[in-house]
Amino acid sequence: MQYLTVQQMREVDRRCIEELGIPGVVLMNNAGTAVFKELDPGPLTVICGKGNNGGDGFVVARLALVAGWNVKVLLLSDPANIHGDAEIFMKAYLRLGGKIFTCLTDDEVQKRINEIHESETCVDALLGTGTKGEVTGILRTAIENMSRLKNIVSVDLPSGMNADTGEICGVCVRARKTVTFQYPKIGFQNPSAKQYIGELIIADIGIPPVCADDTEWEILKKSFLNRTN
Repeated sequence: MQYLTVQQMREVDRRCIEELGIPGVVLMNNAGTAVFKELDPGPLTVICGKGNNGGDGFVVARLALVAGWNVKVLLLSDPANIHGDAEIFMKAYLRLGGKIFTCLTDDEVQKRINEIHESETCVDALLGTGTKGEVTGILRTAIENMSRLKNIVSVDLPSGMNADTGEICGVCVRARKTVTFQYPKIGFQNPSAKQYIGELIIADIGIPPVCADDTEWEILKKSFLNRTN
């Protein structure tokens, strides 16, 4: 099994999106769909940050809404700060009548998370692979208050984990299941990370394997240049 560092995964994404021309919005939709497929039907709360993990979460929320589930999103950011592909899926979810509760203070975060029944399915779409250093502010409040929840499914990795080392950035979501995309992160090999990851699902989101093979990638690029010259 091939484990990738954060930098390697970013390069894989870049090759796929910028050089092969597969749109990032397609990969995000595939990622959210992969997470949705791992959920049991029923009440669902999706907790979103402002980055691409949050965008994956909005895909999950949209699919759950269309399927007729009772779903809501807790957004730990001003909606005006959601941009790019994540904004596309946030707006699609809203246009379908989806509910978003914006939580910008510790009190709002604590109140909304404490309203979640401990057995309800909760999707953790807060923080992604760029997490390093101590998690602070409302993100820390959210993760601390999520600790009583029994059925958390994390998007790509548990929020609060350093993807390169598997170490905890002060606090970390303890997931029942983690759906990671295309390749497991190298930090997952840290034995102490397993208690936070739970069951690990490695989901194919449509990134061609050549994007992660430097030798094959160079061969492909030369072949492409020869065909275009």
